[in-house]
Amino acid sequence: MRATPSPAPAESAKRRRLSPRTFAFGALALASVALFSVLVPVHIALYLQPAPLAFLFGAMLCAAPVVAVWFPQWSIALFVVSAVALPLPATEAVATTWPWPWSVPAMLVLILFVGVLAIAHDWRLALVAWLLAIVGTLTVVIGLAGALPVAAGIVNLVIVTSVSGAALLVAVLVASRLRVGAELSRERELTASEQSRRMLVEERTRIARELHDVVAHGMSLIQVQASTARYRVSGLSDEARHEFDEIAQTAREGLAEMRRLLGVLRTDDQQADLVPQQGLRDLPDLVQALRRAGAEIDASVPPAPVNVPSAVDIAVFRIVQEALSNAVRHAPHTPVTLSVEADAAAVRVVVRNGPPDPAQPPSALPSQRGHGLLGMRERAALVGGELRAARDADGGWTVHAVLPRAGIATEPDTIPTTEGPQ
Repeated sequence: MRATPSPAPAESAKRRRLSPRTFAFGALALASVALFSVLVPVHIALYLQPAPLAFLFGAMLCAAPVVAVWFPQWSIALFVVSAVALPLPATEAVATTWPWPWSVPAMLVLILFVGVLAIAHDWRLALVAWLLAIVGTLTVVIGLAGALPVAAGIVNLVIVTSVSGAALLVAVLVASRLRVGAELSRERELTASEQSRRMLVEERTRIARELHDVVAHGMSLIQVQASTARYRVSGLSDEARHEFDEIAQTAREGLAEMRRLLGVLRTDDQQADLVPQQGLRDLPDLVQALRRAGAEIDASVPPAPVNVPSAVDIAVFRIVQEALSNAVRHAPHTPVTLSVEADAAAVRVVVRNGPPDPAQPPSALPSQRGHGLLGMRERAALVGGELRAARDADGGWTVHAVLPRAGIATEPDTIPTTEGPQ
């Protein structure tokens, strides 16, 4: 089986370039260029404006929406100056024939400009820019009252103010919706991060409780053996008896500290387990339970009890339990292969399932753990082992764990390393 190749750096860079923010900026730049290409010929041909001035002020006006993305204050100054300067060279014939002081392309640039300010920055900034532009051109109309018709300019300003004001209101509403959506997205990401952290803590707490049982059993044996040594072994000197008593006392103190630590780790809603921890001996029962639930499992497990450390014994069962539950839940009605092998060096676990059938609904079988790969990796690392989970070339999934029997990590067989959520 081959691992799915990771995306090339060039493809990843291309995806970054095509982000929504980049796409929006490209659309804004394209709109500004299109308005410039219309505004300049209109002002030269219809408003009889000198070409150098039309190009200069047209470029300033149409560049303002793009500049507003990074420098909103400078863009406002750029826009207001060009908006006030554009209608100045008009004649009475032009002002009475064509829309003045705002031409149609200039009005469209105004709408685009206040929209960019409202969405990219703040509605107050957009309102200030809109008011300055309207008041500035109104000042031009009043100042040229003797040379140009004021009535035509006032009518044009009323129309431009109404249309651009409505566009500003729409832009403010859109900006508010986008900001609320962005805040909700951030909250969802924060909630997911906190949930993942909480799951990690819960998983480690459960592992600590299980290891408490293992270590407590061993320390209890030490305490009992040390306490009864004077009765079981004859001829002990006073120094030896005193030494055994100190060993028993140390073991009792260690047990008390472990119980105190376990009480700190256990939350109020967690109850103590009243059954023995499950291990390799319980794997056949686990497989049979899943088969009764409808899973098709081909299992190969050790037929006789395997003498492994208790921590490894528990870790093997939990890893197999989680891997089988994931396979049944994410790829129902597909065959699952389980292999558990133990030798002198390590216990090896391999769980493979075929690709999920899109026509089949997800399984209703609940997960025993719910923490997925996170818990399995924690358990494998705790005993000095290694766990790898990878998607197969046919779309299936493979979980491969190697747990050393003596706490020494061994290299697992080569399997695909492309990982993903399960």
